[in-house]
Amino acid sequence: MKADEIKALDDQYVLHTYARAPFVLERGEGVRVFDTEGKGYLDFVSGIAVNALGYGDPDVLRAIQEQSARLMHTSNLYHTAPQALLAEKLVNSSFADKAFFCNSGTEAVEAALKFARKWAKTHHGPDKVNVVCFSGGFHGRTMGSLAVTPRAHYQDPFLPLMPGAVLAEYNNLASAEAAIDDSTCACIVEVVQGEGGVHAADPAFLRGLRDLCDRHNVLLIYDEVQSGLGRTGTLWAYEP
Repeated sequence: MKADEIKALDDQYVLHTYARAPFVLERGEGVRVFDTEGKGYLDFVSGIAVNALGYGDPDVLRAIQEQSARLMHTSNLYHTAPQALLAEKLVNSSFADKAFFCNSGTEAVEAALKFARKWAKTHHGPDKVNVVCFSGGFHGRTMGSLAVTPRAHYQDPFLPLMPGAVLAEYNNLASAEAAIDDSTCACIVEVVQGEGGVHAADPAFLRGLRDLCDRHNVLLIYDEVQSGLGRTGTLWAYEP
């Protein structure tokens, strides 16, 4: 199919959530993608920060081919070796005790918020419900993650959002200290802000957040959807 035909079909049948580029991508190789006319582009978008290994990596292709030939989706009702082995690697390379698998970053944030609310209610009663978030942050567009994404142009069409989100200034420990109290169940922060403009958290700010959260029995959530898994030189951006 020609590019104009593909774009016409796309415009007719796909519900758009972004303004799309004027070309049609056909394939990728390494760090480049190619359109239907054969023109190559150096891909700085990386699938919005998820294609960390580029395109056509032979080890990735081999793993996908071998596993898809053996067994694909089974749901969480069953044990599978790849899931257990990956969870072991993630736990052993982080501060986590267990791994929770989901399909997207916003789902990971939703799960973290729900875990925090449930933990707080179980251990501290029903009034410890607030979640502190930070200026410039982006955590997703589902209802819970949107509530802790302080951007009016994202939030306004969907008001009212989940109650309990409390805003503090990024990299400002005094602002965080004013926002965190005994009604706070969690504090969510990006170690490196992505959509906010590639702003890195000061290590002293993160250490201060850890101390504040410990003082008030608050869970500290690091959103590393964009900065984790090797994108900053270490496996996790919070590592020194």
